[in-house]
Amino acid sequence: MGQPNDPRGNLVRPYAVTRGRTEPRRDIPIEAVLVASQAAVQEARFAGHDKYRIAVLCEPRAQSLAEIAAYSRLPLGVARVLVADMVADGLLSLHSAAPKEGFTERMDLLERVLSGLRKL
Repeated sequence: MGQPNDPRGNLVRPYAVTRGRTEPRRDIPIEAVLVASQAAVQEARFAGHDKYRIAVLCEPRAQSLAEIAAYSRLPLGVARVLVADMVADGLLSLHSAAPKEGFTERMDLLERVLSGLRKL
């Protein structure tokens, strides 16, 4: 066990958060937009601390998967697994922000997401 002031004592390994899973139930793009309703926030209270925190982030306004990972300070892979679970459980609504037209439009969107992340 660590000392009371040992910062390593507060670490939770990513595999513990996802219960050992490394692959999400469904593929969710990094730029996908997610929204939670007020009812979802209430239900997420019983789904665990990290899922509740994600629901609270997505309730007042839509957030991308990248934003969720950044604001919750979770590794992207962990956030992706949790968000996929929440979508499957009906706690989050998934909206694709990716244009269906072509590669150029998709790259423009990804550059805007990256620029927003750098500003964080």
